[in-house]
Amino acid sequence: MNDEERKIIISRIAEYRQDESGEFQRAPVSPLNRWLTYAMLIPVVVVMVFASIFFFAAFLALVAVAVVIVGIRFWWLRRKHEKTMQQFNDMNRQSGMDQAVIIEDAQIIEEIEVHRSGQKK
Repeated sequence: MNDEERKIIISRIAEYRQDESGEFQRAPVSPLNRWLTYAMLIPVVVVMVFASIFFFAAFLALVAVAVVIVGIRFWWLRRKHEKTMQQFNDMNRQSGMDQAVIIEDAQIIEEIEVHRSGQKK
């Protein structure tokens, strides 16, 4: 291949062409090629939109299920706690003041330290 053929191939790959002044300019794209590109992109965009809607709906459903499960768990724990507190209150009402012991007088007990020699300190 000679240099001219290489320039043409490189020019077509890069879509740039060198004008008479030596500057590179982008090759003009025909309107038909531009419209064909848009026509091919429309189905791709539509498929991407429907796929994103599907995945968003699936994610939203998973979040809703997780919220319901966590809500049921908290409701069950709250119900269990209220039931336990009600039983505790019922036991306190039944026992009343019978189990309460009031200490009015306290005794002080002397502490004695005994050393190894057996002497009291």
